[in-house]
Amino acid sequence: MTKILSQKELGKNSYTKEELIKCGQGELFGKGNCQLPVDKMLMLDRIISITENGGEFGKGELIAELDIDEALWFFECHFPGDPVMPGCLGLDAMWQLVGFFLGWSGGPGKGRALGVGNVKFTGQILPTSKKVTYRITLKRLIMRKLVMGIADGVVEVDGKVIYTAEDLKVGLFVDTTSF
Repeated sequence: MTKILSQKELGKNSYTKEELIKCGQGELFGKGNCQLPVDKMLMLDRIISITENGGEFGKGELIAELDIDEALWFFECHFPGDPVMPGCLGLDAMWQLVGFFLGWSGGPGKGRALGVGNVKFTGQILPTSKKVTYRITLKRLIMRKLVMGIADGVVEVDGKVIYTAEDLKVGLFVDTTSF
């Protein structure tokens, strides 16, 4: 039987928007495995770097970006006359990226956010902003029967840190019926 190599084993360390959409359609990590959301809920345009041993803890690092455009869907409804990107979308993007790291590492199953420790919002993303950068640093990676990543994350807008999150937890589940 031929082993299918993970994206990590293949040495793939960056992804375009088109490749991220393929991940959302289940074409990157294989059927039944980790997917990113698609369309409006995909909160990133590219992954510029993903490494196995990078980051503060030497357990992996991921850097991704989202281009901000005043036509993005959430500015119209959040809030009329006072448009700002919902902070929960930035938090969700960080969970999306921890799950992506698990799929990239070859973990089987579907991703589910399991929690987060401290979250701080110290700034905002406005229609006049240009670029959001997400920095995810893995603190712990469990790749046994339980597949789980624990990471810290930072969201920057135009180079300024505006959100921080500690202990972002995401697990992969082969069977999600009892989740």
